[in-house]
Amino acid sequence: MDPFSGYAAYYNMLYKDKDYRGEVEYIDKLIKENVSEAKTILDLGCGTGNHAQLLAERNYKVNGVDVSENMLSIAKQIPPNPNLSFQHGDIRSLNLGNKYDIVLSLFHVMSYQTKTTDLLSAFHTLHNHLNESGVFLFDCWFGPAVMKSPPSVRIKRLEDDMVRIIRIAEPVMYPTKNTVDVNYEMIVQYKSSGVMSTFKETHTMRYLFVPEIEILLRQAKLTMIACEEWMTRKKPDFDTWNIMIIGKISPPETL
Repeated sequence: MDPFSGYAAYYNMLYKDKDYRGEVEYIDKLIKENVSEAKTILDLGCGTGNHAQLLAERNYKVNGVDVSENMLSIAKQIPPNPNLSFQHGDIRSLNLGNKYDIVLSLFHVMSYQTKTTDLLSAFHTLHNHLNESGVFLFDCWFGPAVMKSPPSVRIKRLEDDMVRIIRIAEPVMYPTKNTVDVNYEMIVQYKSSGVMSTFKETHTMRYLFVPEIEILLRQAKLTMIACEEWMTRKKPDFDTWNIMIIGKISPPETL
């Protein structure tokens, strides 16, 4: 099932204020610190390709994979770059037969893996596509902060030359599952005709805790080497909603 069936068409507009360049600068620093000679990147859950495009412009060879055909159709409109490719795939079952210096998964893709079996399958995908000397990088919702400051109703309004959009996000938490249903309602008005359309989508997200991440990584023969607050590089605390996990294939003696 494509969780972005209606959302995809407005995705880039909704996140036009997202600091993609700053985020890629941060990712590039992490890559250079951990794998200085890295050349190839597998971007799992690449969405509309904004991170992948900017990384390709930095001369990494990037292969972006996403489960949403709707998101990929937008990614494939990016101007051609020999360093950039996209393909359809589910990160829980992906098997490309290739290894990469960096396996990357951004903007909470791992938090979309709401079942433990799904998360473990995604971690096996990280392992199966990572060079022995490579590292994986992914961000996710951080459980302690989500529990301390639960998500609340949010309304976002924006427009361009063609449409006006109101997005309402109404969250429902399930504390025994460590998940949040983010119920989106999108109201779109087309300026040329005045016609309005409304659609709803639910994005279920899982908030994660470091000990469970470490346990599941270990089962996939992976080791966490760092955990930090997204972008700031600070040690995560109860106000850190988004963490970055950095890891590698476990050394043979730890398996």
